[in-house]
Amino acid sequence: MKRLFVAIRVYPDKNFLDRLFQLKTELSFEKIKWVEDHNIHITLKFLGDTEIKKIPDIERVLRQVASIHSPIAIQLVKLGLFGSRYDPKVIWVGIEPYDHLVMLMKDLQAELKTIGYEPDRQNIVPHLTIGRIKEIKDKQLFQRIIEKFREISSKEMIVTECILYESILKKEGPVYLNLKTFPFEN
Repeated sequence: MKRLFVAIRVYPDKNFLDRLFQLKTELSFEKIKWVEDHNIHITLKFLGDTEIKKIPDIERVLRQVASIHSPIAIQLVKLGLFGSRYDPKVIWVGIEPYDHLVMLMKDLQAELKTIGYEPDRQNIVPHLTIGRIKEIKDKQLFQRIIEKFREISSKEMIVTECILYESILKKEGPVYLNLKTFPFEN
C-alpha cells in the first residue's frame, strides 16, 4: 500500500515566502505544524492508502485529465482559516482565479470515480494549506497576527502539470515523493 494524493506543485516568489516566514516567526509561540517551503502544493485529490496494483489505473486517469487541460495562471491571495474563529484547525492561502482549478478538480474527481474513488463530500475550495493548528494558547493575539497577514499574496505563476505523489509519514514530518508527472497538454 502507498499513501497517495494528486497535487499541483507551486513555487511562490521570494516576497511571498518572506511574508510566510514572518507569519511563522510571529506565531512561533503557538503549536502549529507548518508546511515546509519545499513541500508547498495545492492538493487536487487525496487518494489515501492505495493498493499498488491500482496505480496504473490512476496514472491513466491523470494522463487523460491532464491532456484536456491547459496550463493555468494562478496567484496566491488572502490568508484564511478552516474551523471556527475560536477553534481554527488549518491556516491556508486562497487561489485566484480559481475557476480553471475547480474545473480541473471536478474533471479529476469524475474520472477517478470510474475507478472507485468517491468525490469529496465538501465543496471544492482550491487552497494552499500552510499550517495545521495543534493548539492556540492566546486566541486574541493569534487573531490579530492572522489579520495582520490577511492580505498576503504572491506574483502570478503558471502551473503546467499535476503530479501523483506518495506521502510517507515520518515523525519529523511528511516526505512527498513525486511518482509521476502529467503535463497539461491542451
